[in-house]
Amino acid sequence: MSIVVKSVCKALERIAPLRLAESWDKVGLIIESPVPRSDAKRVVLTIDLTTAVLEETLKVPTALVITYHPPLFQPITSLTLANPLQASLLKLSAAGTSVFCPHSSLDATWGGINDWLAEGVMGPQKATGKVDILGEVKGEAGGAGRIVTLDEPIPIEELVQRVKKHLLLSQVDVGRPLVQKSIKSVAICAGAGGSLLSGVDADVYFTGEMQHHEVLGAVARGRYVMLCGHTNTERGYLPILAKKLSDALSELVRDELPDGLSPEERIEIGKYQLDIHISEADRHPLDRM
Repeated sequence: MSIVVKSVCKALERIAPLRLAESWDKVGLIIESPVPRSDAKRVVLTIDLTTAVLEETLKVPTALVITYHPPLFQPITSLTLANPLQASLLKLSAAGTSVFCPHSSLDATWGGINDWLAEGVMGPQKATGKVDILGEVKGEAGGAGRIVTLDEPIPIEELVQRVKKHLLLSQVDVGRPLVQKSIKSVAICAGAGGSLLSGVDADVYFTGEMQHHEVLGAVARGRYVMLCGHTNTERGYLPILAKKLSDALSELVRDELPDGLSPEERIEIGKYQLDIHISEADRHPLDRM
């Protein structure tokens, strides 16, 4: 394993321990290139490994792509160029680029994606309230979702404006219950939250997407549903991840810790000026027309 890939994997474990991932998830080092390039100093952050992101990545020597969503999710029996996603992995590996996926571990960790979404619920003025774990609590490191309880109730219109500003969106989809009410509690799940949010006692379900009948069921039970688009609830976190990764790498170089790098490895990675690059080609796959 190249020193860049090893160092970044250790840094990511500090940011979002893989033990926090859901049991069904496919996280960690997905592809390790057998031909790492010594001149590769770039680390690319993306939500999805699309063909556009592949083409962008191949233009600059890149040691590692960190793709939030797993590029391989279902079991496979072959890796061929006939499948576009498999072809992307093969081309990256041949170019000396490895691939890492944090996915649900990054949702669950404190300071991760769901906490970033909770900040949007609190609003730019940081309304007072508390944030608790929603779902399974995984030790002190975090848990699957979040539930925000506001000290003072707000109208649904205020919450929608806060979220749109936080996610830089002009529109979101809102399901309204028959009886309108003020908002005191918001259940949060990045991406697709239907299963995690089902049956949760909260005024609003805030997520990226839910199935049609999940929305109908929630609204019938008196909940508001706010859907923002799957990747729209995730992509805005990438600049925060880039900063956290830069800081964690600096700590690895500076500090001698049991779970860190050896003295020789710290000297070696210290010679690199890594370029942590947020993909410019990565985008929400759907346009509103």
